[in-house]
Amino acid sequence: MSTPSHDPAPASEPGPNLDFAGTTPYEDYVQADVLTHLQHLRSDDPGEMVFLVTTQVMELWFTVIVHEWETASRALRGDDLPVALAALKRSSHELRALNESWRPLAQLTPGQFNAYRGALGEGSGFQSAMYRRLEFLLGDKSASMLVPHRGAPRVHAELEKALQEPSLYDEVLRFLARHGQPVPASVLDRDLALKYEPSDEVEAVWTAVYTGEQDSELVLLGEALTDVGELVWRWRNDHLVATRRAMGSKTGTGGSAGVAWLEKRATKNVFPELWTARSHV
Repeated sequence: MSTPSHDPAPASEPGPNLDFAGTTPYEDYVQADVLTHLQHLRSDDPGEMVFLVTTQVMELWFTVIVHEWETASRALRGDDLPVALAALKRSSHELRALNESWRPLAQLTPGQFNAYRGALGEGSGFQSAMYRRLEFLLGDKSASMLVPHRGAPRVHAELEKALQEPSLYDEVLRFLARHGQPVPASVLDRDLALKYEPSDEVEAVWTAVYTGEQDSELVLLGEALTDVGELVWRWRNDHLVATRRAMGSKTGTGGSAGVAWLEKRATKNVFPELWTARSHV
C-alpha cells in the first residue's frame, strides 16, 4: 500500500525586523517619544489634555503652512509658477486640517473651559510666534507684534526677518508685474514692514485677469490664492465661534479683547482685491 504524499511545509514568510540596537528608525525620524511627552498639565481637569494637545497640533500645522507659503514665495520669485501652485494647493489641504482642529474645542461648555482656564495664566494664542509668521506672510504685518518675543532671541530674529521680507502676496504682485500686468510702482515699492492696504489699481489688474481670462495661468494663481483666503477666513470664524461657546464675551486670556477682537478679525479678507474684483467681472 502506498503512503499518501505530503507537500513540503511552506517556508515561513519573513516578518518585520523587531530587533534594533537603539531606538526604532520610525522613532528616529518622527521623534514620537518627544512629541508625546511635551504635555505638561497644570491642572487636574481631564479636559486640559484635549486643549493642550489640540493647541500643539495647531502649532505644527502653522509650521507646515508657513513652510508651504515660503516655498510658494521663493518659487514665484523665480518665476516657477507650477511649484508655487503645488505649494498653495497643499496648503489648502493643510488649512482644512487645521480648521478641523477647532471641533474638539468648540464642544467645550463654559464650565469645562473654566475648569482649567486658570492654568493658562497670561498665555494666549496671539502670542504664537509661528502664527505671527503666518499672518506676516499674508501681508498682515505689525512691528508691535514682535514685542512679546523680545525675551526669545531666535524667535524674535525670525519674526524680524519675516517682517522685513515680502509677503506671499507681495511676491504674487511682483510676479504679475513681471508678466505684463500694470501693478503700480507705489504697491511694488511699498514699505514691506507695514500692513498691506488694498489698491484700486491692483483690483483693476485682477478684474482684467478674470474678465479676459486670456492667461489661464494667472487665473489658476488667483483661484489658488482665493482658496487660501477663504480657508483663512473660515479659520478666523471658527476661532470666533469656538471662543463664543467657551467663554462668551469675557476678556480673553493674556488680557486680549477676546470675542471683540476676533469679531473684528473675522470681517477682514486676505488678498482683498481678489474678492472685490469679482464685483466688476
